Amino acid sequence: MILPGPGAAHDYTIAVDSSLQRLSVVARFSGPVDVIRADSSYARRFLDRATDCSGRRILKTSGRRLRVPQGGVHCLKYEVDLRAAATVSRMQTLLDPANVVVSPTLWMWRPPLQGDDEIRVRFELPAGINVSVPWQRIDAASNRYSFGASPRSGDAIAVFGDFASATERVAGANLRIVVLRSGNAIEISPLIDWVRATAENVALAYGRFPNPAARVVLIPVTDNPWGGDSAIPFGRVVRDGGETIELLINEHHPIDEYYDEWTPTHEFSHLLLPYLKREQRWIAEGFATYYQNVLLARAGRYSAEQAWEKLVAGLERGRDSAPNLSPNEAAADGIRNARMKIYWSGVALALMADAELRRRSDGAESLDSVLGRLQQCCLPSDHSWTGRELFAKLDTLVAEPLFLDLYRQYADTPGFPDARPLLEQLGVRSSRQSVRLSNDAPLAWIRRDLVNVPADRDTAASAPQ
Repeated sequence: MILPGPGAAHDYTIAVDSSLQRLSVVARFSGPVDVIRADSSYARRFLDRATDCSGRRILKTSGRRLRVPQGGVHCLKYEVDLRAAATVSRMQTLLDPANVVVSPTLWMWRPPLQGDDEIRVRFELPAGINVSVPWQRIDAASNRYSFGASPRSGDAIAVFGDFASATERVAGANLRIVVLRSGNAIEISPLIDWVRATAENVALAYGRFPNPAARVVLIPVTDNPWGGDSAIPFGRVVRDGGETIELLINEHHPIDEYYDEWTPTHEFSHLLLPYLKREQRWIAEGFATYYQNVLLARAGRYSAEQAWEKLVAGLERGRDSAPNLSPNEAAADGIRNARMKIYWSGVALALMADAELRRRSDGAESLDSVLGRLQQCCLPSDHSWTGRELFAKLDTLVAEPLFLDLYRQYADTPGFPDARPLLEQLGVRSSRQSVRLSNDAPLAWIRRDLVNVPADRDTAASAPQ
């Protein structure tokens, strides 16, 4: 393999036509490369006539790779059938034709990136056509972006066409907010306010948003493609060239109902941790689920009783799920077979860690403060972490180790982390019908602190009345 020098920078110029049918690419590499590939096996279906920049050498595909002549190439030209590529995702069927949503994995043919390597992209767009990509904008006045190595947690979307966008300064972060077109007129300002409030909810963890430059894509729908009648029927975080939060928003619901949905806070809370490998998905989902409930209580969307009712009910569901599997086994086995164990095992560990940190320090230390230090040192991260790697890192951020002991005790042990003794000490008493909070319990003060906003964290925006 021919590898460019360290910190290689490859320059791409990408043009689309006014009908959003064709995408044309010229890629100039920092040196000769002999490995050029796409991240999706479908990409070859939509590729038209890939050549070197002289046009003399036609490069054929072999799976996800281009067959590059010996000695490599310095420059690559190709075209992509953009509309056809967009049909790979059923998301396109939900959208107004003025928008084309298609993952860069289907049209970005590139060398592998290592270390400080980067790809710089300049878009040439017709009048009235915008672009939104997961990568970082080089400057605000142009359509120039860059990206380097990333965890590839999924296929981020790129959007071409006529859509609304705004950059909002929220809790120390510049959030790039994109609102796609629908068949109906959409008032943008209330949606921006709602995204701001959700980001400020997450900032109640340690006073700032965990990613200083994340992208939020709002996709209006009139029907829930997964069934049900939720105001926010779907959300996900994708870490592919950057961190993007994608949220489907149901237009049949008034904006006030968006504030009561837990899905956005859950998805935003994923950014409190780096991307974890599949076998440790239970940690990622668990910590996000824990914070979704704690933060919505701090923001005033849940009462303390409601937050603890939701936590206790979820822990019970997790305990009943796949009792023969350990959390690591459940995550590896797949979410369909052990969904509740995957989502709630990590909640139990987050609660145990948070309570113990507060107990040891008389409230001076918490999971919030430890994750704040993690963000300062290590986020956003350009690689996938194991659970053991994450917990070992967290132990370096506290005075007395805690996290790896919890991991060793529960990660590979069949069953469920039993938080019931801790809940009793916190004064959370449950029956089949309800949860009762007792102030006579030895750790009742910790229970109260978990769902209260410290004085220096009061950055939440209130929902519209």
